[in-house]
Amino acid sequence: MELPVTYDLSRRQTLIAGAAVSFSMFVPVANAADKKITATIEGELEMTEAFVKTKDGVDLYYKDWGPKDAQPIVFHHGWPLSSDDWDAQMLFFVQHGYRVVAHDRRGHGRSSQVADGHNMDQYAADASAVYEHLNLKNAVHIGHSTGGGEVARYVAKYGEPQKRVAKAVLVSAVPPLMLKTESNPDGLPMEVFDGLRSGLSANRAQFYLDLASGPFYGFNREGAKVYPGVIQNWWRQGMIGGAKAHYDGIKAFSETDQTEDLKKITVPTLVMHGDDDQIVPIDDAARLSVKLLKNGTLKVYPGYPHGMLTTYADVINPDLLAFVKS
Repeated sequence: MELPVTYDLSRRQTLIAGAAVSFSMFVPVANAADKKITATIEGELEMTEAFVKTKDGVDLYYKDWGPKDAQPIVFHHGWPLSSDDWDAQMLFFVQHGYRVVAHDRRGHGRSSQVADGHNMDQYAADASAVYEHLNLKNAVHIGHSTGGGEVARYVAKYGEPQKRVAKAVLVSAVPPLMLKTESNPDGLPMEVFDGLRSGLSANRAQFYLDLASGPFYGFNREGAKVYPGVIQNWWRQGMIGGAKAHYDGIKAFSETDQTEDLKKITVPTLVMHGDDDQIVPIDDAARLSVKLLKNGTLKVYPGYPHGMLTTYADVINPDLLAFVKS
């Protein structure tokens, strides 16, 4: 089912931003699985939101903006957020003429809240279901945090074998392995992740507020400029998702060894990481990942936090664009 909507406003950037904010109001989430909503802005920008049903019956929400014949830039969000976390990047790239696509992982955002499948293999399979549905080719896949793990598994297992991927970007990403093990002695101890599970179980709302207002964006650092709206938006995205999916997701992002995924990836891959990342420390993540990639480049951002794609979008976005064009 398609419901065309035409906007007639004057300024192009106002059109894009306004449509992005108001567009989701057209679809009641409870019965949206069978609906596809397309908005066309004076022939300039087509914006679609819809759902893809997986083989196991999960409805995955996605947004698809821009000309369908343009190169796709695909965004994979982090834990416990949604595709909305990429607003600044999606608006930036669509204004540069690209097609931009992002989906909500199962149990996150507007996608189905289900009991099972909250692991990296299923994350990648779900992502592939969306991109096969849209028949995306020559795509650049950009993943943040857990989304970086999803990118690595997707590109290695589906994207490259299906010849759908041109490049990849890992932003503050969890690979190769966060957990401390005999083979990964510099990883984080299990107690760290048990603490995350305890905080989520005891009081998810307060736990998410504390995480967003503290280490995620580096707002706990002396002299840091704090953005209340950023904190509230992080909390909003987290609380929309399902507690079970988020609880299980901690195991997925902390205990999944993606060494072999990284070794299999041959497309040009940019690894971006802040050296003050308090969530995914750079030394056991980006600095190891780039050594495993066949065609990887590491870009380090001094003093930047885990959520740098939001608080430093004015720096990150042009760097992403330069890599895409290179």
